[in-house]
Amino acid sequence: MDVQVANNCSITSAAKASIAQNAAECGIANTAKKKSRSRRGRRGKRRRGKKANEPPPFLPPELKLVNPTQYRFEHLATQLKWRLQEGRGEAVYQIGVEDNGLLVGLTEEDMKASLKTLRRMAEKVGADITLLREREVDCDRARRKIAEVLVRKVPDDQQFLDLRVAVLGNVDSGKSTLLGVLTQGELDNGRGRARLNLFRHLHEIQTGRTSSISFEILGFNSKGEVVNYSDSRTAEEICESSSKMITFIDLAGHYKYLKTTIFGLTSYCPDFAMLVVGANTGIAGTTREHLGLAMALKVPIFIVVSKVDLCGKSTVEKTVRQLERVLKQPGCNKVPMVVSNPDDAVTAAQQFAQSSSVTPIFTLSSVSGENLDLLKVFFNILPPLSNSKEQEELMQQLTEFQVDEIYSVPDVGTVVGGTLYSGVCREGDRLVVGPTDDGRFLRLKVCSIHRNRSGCRVLRAGQAATLALGNFDRSLLRKGMVMVSPKMNPTICWQFEAAIVLLFHAKTFRRGFQVTVHVGNVRQTATVECLLGKVWIFKLPDINQVPSPGSSQFLNQVFTKELDLLSSVEHNVLRSVTKNKVLYCHLWFHEEP
Repeated sequence: MDVQVANNCSITSAAKASIAQNAAECGIANTAKKKSRSRRGRRGKRRRGKKANEPPPFLPPELKLVNPTQYRFEHLATQLKWRLQEGRGEAVYQIGVEDNGLLVGLTEEDMKASLKTLRRMAEKVGADITLLREREVDCDRARRKIAEVLVRKVPDDQQFLDLRVAVLGNVDSGKSTLLGVLTQGELDNGRGRARLNLFRHLHEIQTGRTSSISFEILGFNSKGEVVNYSDSRTAEEICESSSKMITFIDLAGHYKYLKTTIFGLTSYCPDFAMLVVGANTGIAGTTREHLGLAMALKVPIFIVVSKVDLCGKSTVEKTVRQLERVLKQPGCNKVPMVVSNPDDAVTAAQQFAQSSSVTPIFTLSSVSGENLDLLKVFFNILPPLSNSKEQEELMQQLTEFQVDEIYSVPDVGTVVGGTLYSGVCREGDRLVVGPTDDGRFLRLKVCSIHRNRSGCRVLRAGQAATLALGNFDRSLLRKGMVMVSPKMNPTICWQFEAAIVLLFHAKTFRRGFQVTVHVGNVRQTATVECLLGKVWIFKLPDINQVPSPGSSQFLNQVFTKELDLLSSVEHNVLRSVTKNKVLYCHLWFHEEP
């Protein structure tokens, strides 16, 4: 075989068997499933036993994309459409690679013919292709090449593919400046001009430090070209021109805003985390804490070393070596991968999505623009973590929308912002919101939906948006509430049980001790009631909450500023890389008697 397809998603066993059979017939193989040569050998023996004048059912595999018949072309186009649906609009074709990974390569003429056929297939299904990289293969007879091609199409059931990336890092590491350069399309002047459009408050502009959560978008069209504010005036134009959208969640780096950073990580459910480290300072401040938070929440993380223009090459290499030592520690068990060229960026994006242990490291500058294109290539190829089947399963559940922000908009009324955790929300849907102070849920109607600053009619699981509620009384709403389907019949709780592993603590952890619990978008104080064996019982105050069982939680001590990390992973105790105290738990919820 000379063509290999790399899927960005998982496939069920039944689907794998069906696709593998079709792939063997038409000459296309999936990297997730290698064919058994013994089975092909038995089929070859049976074919050799037939009459010599009987034509084979398909063309030889060596020329499978060179001048295919109409029947084969229709079959290949249908298979491409299925793979795009499974990959949520994306698929990567490797041309010139056998099923077993052997780099055979194609001649110049065969490569051009194969790319031409692949382009015809993409046009038939309404997609575009982008040549990611092309390499030569050592061969004694002739000059041969292999190529990787990205096929991208916007799925019919959604506007664009959206990935959320949380931006972490110590204060003054260049997080907001990097986002300003990526989204605005202009380099920084060295004094923070690129970050001014990201700040939301006057004191942020005056101090240059982010204290709140802000969102910025970076788009890619179907051909892999960057779509940002340099070409588009508004966010609506970016959304209309993009097939893939990267939503950056800019979080605070200063230690006194750590609660805000934790809220952004637990509430907005980022797909990936980008840890920004200054090349001139190295691992300092809250860098370790942010790394520990992302690892505890199982958010795949990659690292960007910024400000390489301020220091020499030896200083940059020293910072990279320091990061490699931390990532290789037993608490992390990561495999660092330094990206230095476009080929490394393509490989890093593919391996990063397949294995959570791989951690790409980029070294760049927001002033000179050095290696900035490598990060854009990485974002362009980076696939989603969930496939279409997992997405459909979430959409089939009952609607659950978690309220993170509350606004009052003139001529619109009350507006809430947040993330839809499950189900589907449409304009005109009637939901219930709560719990209120007395434990009730109130009925409301969704009047309109806005996503990435543009209107939409349908909101699907995993997407963040703002919902207009009309004349609903804003005073009845608060952060941490949920909007659910009336069929869900939600249950509120005043206390929960947690199995705790206390690694470090400056004081005695005993009955009556107060902590701050972070559960999703809920941030609430709790008091230790009693100890039952290894299980501690925590009691919440009068305000009622509806956290989900099995969700990740954080505990932050009220009287000190040391971080308590709380995460539920099937009753197993995790390891931590942070120097602060860490708590792990599993939750069970009780109804109020």
